Amino acid sequence: MEIQSIKNRFGIIGNSPGLIHALNVAEQVANTDLTVLIVGESGVGKEIFSQIIHALSARKHNPFIAVNCGAIPEGTIDSELFGHEKGSFTGAVDARKGYFETVNGGTIFLDEIGEMPIGTQARLLRMLETGEYIRVGSSKVQKANVRVIAATNKDLLEQTQQGRFRQDLYYRLSTVPIRVPSLRDRKEDIPILFRKFASDFAQKYKTHSIILDGGATQLLINYPWPGNIRELKNIAEQVSVLATDTTITADVLHRFLPQNNERSTGMSLLPTATSGSSFHNEYTSNTEREILYKLFFEMKKDIGDLKQLVFELAHRQGITNVPQGNELPNVNFSESIAPILSAPYAASNPVYYPHGNNEQHVDHHEEVEETLALSDREKEFILKALKKHKNRRRDAANELGISERTLYRKIKEYDIKE
Repeated sequence: MEIQSIKNRFGIIGNSPGLIHALNVAEQVANTDLTVLIVGESGVGKEIFSQIIHALSARKHNPFIAVNCGAIPEGTIDSELFGHEKGSFTGAVDARKGYFETVNGGTIFLDEIGEMPIGTQARLLRMLETGEYIRVGSSKVQKANVRVIAATNKDLLEQTQQGRFRQDLYYRLSTVPIRVPSLRDRKEDIPILFRKFASDFAQKYKTHSIILDGGATQLLINYPWPGNIRELKNIAEQVSVLATDTTITADVLHRFLPQNNERSTGMSLLPTATSGSSFHNEYTSNTEREILYKLFFEMKKDIGDLKQLVFELAHRQGITNVPQGNELPNVNFSESIAPILSAPYAASNPVYYPHGNNEQHVDHHEEVEETLALSDREKEFILKALKKHKNRRRDAANELGISERTLYRKIKEYDIKE
């Protein structure tokens, strides 16, 4: 069967060399009984390749079952795969057939094979070598004619070196390896896949299909896609449902891309974290510390600018003995300057407002203290940033050196009206 026919039959989209090579290997090995190991990152579509191999094989009219080894508890996986006898363990009220017995003559797809316990690996190796297995709690040897296709997103060879995977099972499984390329290795296929998903969701939700402009297309291509095709499909669905315009720009698309991967795409936002995790606590602490540092540096800069302004005014009024350090000169200030000195950014030393000429002894003074509440400073800088960037949160967050999510939380915390 031609590769294009296989792609059409199984809904595979793309023309990248890595994808075509994987499809060629799957087609060539399908009509044999060789064990196949499909390798690839999570979300690349490894199960589709197992279905292709089964559908093009002589077993296509017999059962096919997909088993996620990582989703079955260690204490029950032997029973699930090979069955058990009545009373073999607590809760075994009846005898039960395992997957190898129920799909006899067909194909079993063992996904996430790297999560399989060592003890179960020994049972699986015997099954692959001799076609024999024993139910849990039984001593009777049974036979099954089942083709095994395995898949993993881990480096099994490294797992064998760490003692987490049997080396003999690894070499038995990888008789024919098929490597499914990740989405970032298929950059030329990304826009085509997105258009297909967008078209499907437009039909599903009875809306107009969205279109990416040049900037959005480039952003889509440059994004690393750690979740691969599964993540791309989810993003396409989100944009199709939530976007207000049919033409999607880079700015619009950027809001739908997760922040935790933006560091690798050249973006400046901070990574997100899962709520409740230890990483979340560390992340929150770091972001709080960063905004405080930012506030302190800005306050220091403002105080320095204020002192420079006072010295310049003193120089203009002919005062030559301008004091150094934190002291302020006795200057006859205009009314427009006095409010500046009473602002929260005034120096921590008392500020004196002189009356009369410079020779007159100053008896009356007013002391202005600096506001030290960090929350006030934080709120004020957020208001400044929002005003400067006309309530564009992303730009304001970049100005403050925090993530957009943190800025949103601060806006709600301080009840800031935009």
